[in-house]
Amino acid sequence: MSDTVLCPKCGSEFTYPSDNMMVCSQCFHEWNPEEAAAEAANAGKILDSNGNELQDGDSVVVIKDLPVKGAPKPVKAGTKVKNIRLNFNSDHNIDCKIDGFGSMALKSEFVKKA
Repeated sequence: MSDTVLCPKCGSEFTYPSDNMMVCSQCFHEWNPEEAAAEAANAGKILDSNGNELQDGDSVVVIKDLPVKGAPKPVKAGTKVKNIRLNFNSDHNIDCKIDGFGSMALKSEFVKKA
C-alpha cells in the first residue's frame, strides 16, 4: 500500500512533509493534511456561522444587518427565518421567505440555527 499523498490543487504525487504541513514540489501548494481531512468530512454539508449543520425546514436567525438590493431598509439582525430550503449549487445557499421582504437567498455564514 502506498503512502503517497496527492496534492489537492494540482493532483501531483510529488509531495513531501515539511513540519506539520505537506508541500507539493510541482505547484508549491502547502496544506495541512488534518485540516484537509476535516474539510472533506464537512463536504456536502451547509453549516451556519457557529458550525452547526443546517437541514431543510430549520429555523435560523440573521446575525447582522443585511442590505437588500432594491429595498429601502435592510434585513435586521435578530430576524427569525422559518422553514428554510438548502441550495447546494449556489453561493447564497439558503432559500427562504422573510416577512416584509418576500423570497430571497441568504448566505449561511450570516445566520445561526435557532
